[in-house]
Amino acid sequence: MTVSGPEQRHTVVLPLTSLLPAVSPRLAGEDPRHVQAIARLDSPLPPIVVHRATLRVVDGMHRLRAARLRGDERIAVRFFEGSEEDAFVHAVRANTRPGGLPLTRADRSAAAERIIRSHPHWSDRLIASAAGLAASTVASLRRRAGHPAAPTTTRTGRDGRVRPLNAADGRRRAGALIAARPEASLREIAHDAGIAVGTARDVRLRLALGQDPVPKKLRDAERRDTGAVPSMGAVPSMGDGASAVVAPVAAPSPAGDGSSSLSRLRTDPSLRLTEGGRILLRLLNAHAMGGDRWRRLLDAVPAHRRQTVAQAARHCAASWLRFATELERQAG
Repeated sequence: MTVSGPEQRHTVVLPLTSLLPAVSPRLAGEDPRHVQAIARLDSPLPPIVVHRATLRVVDGMHRLRAARLRGDERIAVRFFEGSEEDAFVHAVRANTRPGGLPLTRADRSAAAERIIRSHPHWSDRLIASAAGLAASTVASLRRRAGHPAAPTTTRTGRDGRVRPLNAADGRRRAGALIAARPEASLREIAHDAGIAVGTARDVRLRLALGQDPVPKKLRDAERRDTGAVPSMGAVPSMGDGASAVVAPVAAPSPAGDGSSSLSRLRTDPSLRLTEGGRILLRLLNAHAMGGDRWRRLLDAVPAHRRQTVAQAARHCAASWLRFATELERQAG
């Protein structure tokens, strides 16, 4: 995520003639008055930062010109290790910190546009932190710039974590996985969908409530970026104005119908010998949908009632999913 900084422990002294000028983030170049002010200082100049591979100045062009103005032949240097693109980022960071001659807003915007091109995998917040701009400003600059030269599907954030560029896609994958594998743990869903466990938990809860796994804010962002929201099979609304997005449904295999888990529960005295436990076992047994029973029930639904029965079944499934989510929360 971060670029290599200058070597703080190793300062060397180099001839001024050996150094090349920087590709400065300052659109107007160095400020002559600032150069003269530095040149009038009696104390030694602080070390400048130089890109080791090219001997090009990364940070300190005002100090370099001041040294030349006052007749110095050598200057203290700390080396920067890394690419020229990363060296430019370091120069921008160094000139947006308090204490120096600040970059103008036009300088910072132009620098951000260059970083967008050289680091398209960086998030808007990460580029904003380097350029001293708001993340919304960087997002606007990125949209104006069009497609980057090397499109990416992920972005690196300020914390160094790599996240999917389109968070909505990850949520849709999670929704499809939850529908296809309701017995899977949140960690399994999160891993397979490429999202955080907390996001997987939110998707499961939204599905339990009959809502779209993608919040409106993310859907609106997709609509702005692409002009349309991708669909993965929306089902009819269940009364709250949102539709759930699920994977195509197939009859479960005998190995995945939960019969072995139900058999173990039936023999557990802590359930069999309490009234609440017996009610729970009867409900679980009634809702066990394995093997031929699934197909017989499907065939029993008349054509004109399929939609109504589907909505009723989905309501029952949502209730069971809320029940399962609460059990998992209590289990930690």
